[in-house]
Amino acid sequence: MPIDQFDHILGNPEADIIIVEYSDIECPFCKQFHYTLQRIMNEYGPTGKVAWVYRHFPIDSLHKNARIEAEATECAAELGGNAKFWQYTNLLYDRTTSNDGLPLDQLPLIAEEVGLNKDDFNKCLQSGRHSDKVQMHYDNAVASGGRGTPHSIIVIRSTGERIPLQGALPYNDLKQAIDGILSAI
Repeated sequence: MPIDQFDHILGNPEADIIIVEYSDIECPFCKQFHYTLQRIMNEYGPTGKVAWVYRHFPIDSLHKNARIEAEATECAAELGGNAKFWQYTNLLYDRTTSNDGLPLDQLPLIAEEVGLNKDDFNKCLQSGRHSDKVQMHYDNAVASGGRGTPHSIIVIRSTGERIPLQGALPYNDLKQAIDGILSAI
């Protein structure tokens, strides 16, 4: 699935490297990798060399809350744009202990905390109108080789080359891969 205007992108959309991450908010490895990607973006984002695209990959058999949390992030985006999506998603990862550790009644409170209208958020979440997008991301993750979470793909913009990454790659390993790609292009 190509990157488009409906994706949640952090950083320069024209970056040399785009990391497309398929993630499950209740996955402890995804939580760890989320912080790794934040660190990567703090280092490479300001230069415009690396961007991060977040897509959903809720593993329902392991995390019964992950799908509704994914839909909640989409409601945050609907109500507040890309910035609120990232703010909301970051808080979800901060608050969950993983493995369905975040009570779902916290979702509207987090929305309110990031400056969204809680009633509008609840209406959006209850409508289920973002379930198709979450499922589309899930299906795309599987079609692109994802067998577990997190599943990521490094896209080299100049060549279109796609390099799959399975699991929560440690920061130093990801940094080394990025540095190697940047020095070669």
